[in-house]
Amino acid sequence: MAYMIRQSSRAPAVTAAIDPDPSLPKVCIIGAGSSGIAAAKTLYTSAIPFDCFEKGSEIGGTWLFDNPNGTSACYETLQINTSCPRMAFSDFPMPEHYPHYASHDQVFAYFRDYVEHFGFGHTITFNTEATDVRPGSRGGWDVDIVSESGFETRHYDYVMVANGHHWDARWPDPAYPGHFDGDQIHAHDYRSGDQLDGRDVVVVGAGNSAMDIAVEGSYRARSVDLSIRRGQWVMKKTVLGMAADQIILPGWAPWCMTSARLRLGALLSGRLRKYGLPTPSHKPGQSHPVQSDTIRKRLKAEAITVRPGIERLESDRVVFTDGTASPADLIVWATGYRVSFPFLSSSVVDVENNDLPLWKRMVHPDHPGLLFIGLLQPVGAVMPLSEIQAKLAAKVILGHCELPSRRDMFAQMAKDDRRNKKQFYSSPRHTMEVDFDHYLWEMEREMRRGAVAA
Repeated sequence: MAYMIRQSSRAPAVTAAIDPDPSLPKVCIIGAGSSGIAAAKTLYTSAIPFDCFEKGSEIGGTWLFDNPNGTSACYETLQINTSCPRMAFSDFPMPEHYPHYASHDQVFAYFRDYVEHFGFGHTITFNTEATDVRPGSRGGWDVDIVSESGFETRHYDYVMVANGHHWDARWPDPAYPGHFDGDQIHAHDYRSGDQLDGRDVVVVGAGNSAMDIAVEGSYRARSVDLSIRRGQWVMKKTVLGMAADQIILPGWAPWCMTSARLRLGALLSGRLRKYGLPTPSHKPGQSHPVQSDTIRKRLKAEAITVRPGIERLESDRVVFTDGTASPADLIVWATGYRVSFPFLSSSVVDVENNDLPLWKRMVHPDHPGLLFIGLLQPVGAVMPLSEIQAKLAAKVILGHCELPSRRDMFAQMAKDDRRNKKQFYSSPRHTMEVDFDHYLWEMEREMRRGAVAA
């Protein structure tokens, strides 16, 4: 039976420093975005010794506007696409005065308060970049780091990779034929409507960023064309006055029930065809959700023109596959991101077409000491999933839980892969897709399965 999610209460603040236990394995955390701070908090409160390296001068990752680390794709109008209770960490709910969907500055403030509340800010080393991670000659991992103090190599028993996957912009490959005289940017480099003022803009893509940029352009640009190769179900974020994702299912529920919920959300959101958006060839729930409360209104006002895919570029215009053309002096490529790890060589992990097979999107069976935190794309928010990954990792490091054997990991990975291929259509954006509630349930079950008797 469906139920409405409730905010939990905040855990007591940590008022005294927690000293790490030097007898425990030492960990390196790479990144201090949402996943990195979830990992740091979990290790800190477990007294596990660790270093957390952030190449910028602040926490927050994507959610810090103009993050000094240069990897944030945050723009002025960015809001979360998951409601606040569903995005919050389990022991630190978002403030009650927040709206259903928080803005990027509210999310950053929440992360800042989270770090302060649990008192682990001093464990994060800023302006420090991990440049190479490789297996140590006697086990563990050697990590090269570059900081304001220079270069050094440190040794760790475990490495937690939390560098995010929304920073390495993916451009069309191969490029479209023709020549374009105007400007071209990736959505990663979009910051505000000022970049669209008075321009003839073509936004390419059908994801959340494409919808947001097209909507903002509809108020600021001279003209906006939204080029979509494949139709997507665009859900409303608010239905009947409430956040659409507040009606959820228990984690043990089969995917068919989650898919039915998403189909209901699509039905309540209204048909797309009458607004000029192409009818998707897949069912709701077979792709990563796209959400917008405003796109239908702006399409109805004819402030945005929907176009099919691009055929070619011609100097000051874009020609589409249906033979139509639009004047353009700015193209915004909202074409997604590559999964990449500049500090890991292909001999350690090899990512092809955004596909990095991992047990529970976290552990490489051949490198059990290399843990990936937040490297998943949930039907929901990443933060609670990063938190539960960190909890499992901490239990393993403390000796309270054992991971499955290499053979069992590969068997489970194959099973999960078959399941995902049935649930989502084949696309680089779905190589990391998971069902939020079911994933949390599976991870809790895995911690019970692997529990080591005291």
